[in-house]
Amino acid sequence: MAKQLMKGNEAIAEAALRAGAINYFAYPITPQSEVAEYLSRRIPEVGGVFVQAESEVAVGNMLFGAASTGKRVFTTSSSPGVSLMQEAISYMAGAHLPVVLVNIMRGGPGLGGILPAQSDYFQATKGGGHGDYHVIVLAPSSVQEAVDLMMLSFHLADKYRTPVMIIGDGMIGQMMESVEIPEKYDEPPLPPKDWALTGARGRKSQIIKSLFLDPVALEKNSFLLASKYEEIKKNEIRYELYKVNNKNRILLFAYGTMARICQTAIDELEKDGISVGLFRPISLYPFPEKEVYEQAVKSNIESLLTVEMSMGQMVEDIERCTIGKKPSHFYGRTGGIVPSPDEVKIMVKKQLGLDTKTPLSGYMR
Repeated sequence: MAKQLMKGNEAIAEAALRAGAINYFAYPITPQSEVAEYLSRRIPEVGGVFVQAESEVAVGNMLFGAASTGKRVFTTSSSPGVSLMQEAISYMAGAHLPVVLVNIMRGGPGLGGILPAQSDYFQATKGGGHGDYHVIVLAPSSVQEAVDLMMLSFHLADKYRTPVMIIGDGMIGQMMESVEIPEKYDEPPLPPKDWALTGARGRKSQIIKSLFLDPVALEKNSFLLASKYEEIKKNEIRYELYKVNNKNRILLFAYGTMARICQTAIDELEKDGISVGLFRPISLYPFPEKEVYEQAVKSNIESLLTVEMSMGQMVEDIERCTIGKKPSHFYGRTGGIVPSPDEVKIMVKKQLGLDTKTPLSGYMR
């Protein structure tokens, strides 16, 4: 398994194919259009299906139909495109269908711009569509991790019969890094797909649906979904700690590529004698609630700082998990502007009272 230099979008596409997902339905939208461009060449080579739909609404319904057959299916899109799929995502969650969705986020709200942003956190983690449902949400910070999580996502989708979403800002899709992609994904055994629609050969016919007109049946399905999400919370928490120790004065929180920028700031602050740690959630749903509390509250940390490429979304989960036990601050840039390591350093020093004069252009609270 040799390393190769690949653009993030193309690496994501190849990782999906090697995980056995050769059925792709999509509509082009920047900054992830290279996925479809790459797959238009590759999918015929592996005997798969690629349909460029007339809209993202159509994509969502194609995913529902294809996933009902038990095949591994996926799509990639960007912020407003994912918005258009929300009804179908809710349907797929309600019908217990495994499907993988990738959102290479752009700025917003509205049509926004094509530069990097992290302003779809709420959409991904709080439902996006209607009803009592969730999707598993994973956030890579590098192209290699995007490959690894992409391959994992198909396993999780099949294991729990649920939609899984990978979210990355535009940098993940557009940057080029050295990656290793295994020829085939080596995954643990999965339960049989006896629920899949295969033409009722040798068995009674069955229906995959999210429509339950009987309120008792609808509630039963909601209970079943809730029990599934509790199981996911027990088994699928993922996070990374960077230079977290008992000397830290501040604990940073960031995800995706923003976490890498924070790591650079932490390394430079260390040279100035300032000890700062980083908590990086990898699973945004399920969110590492207990782990955040333990690292932030059950420690000598003086205060918390969440840094995002948004006006402040994940910070609400950080504050919910720490229930006001430690002072919490936020720094964010949006519109495609990426906070620099220097900005993070200045914000940390301001919290510690070491810099009260240097101005910052980002949003602070």
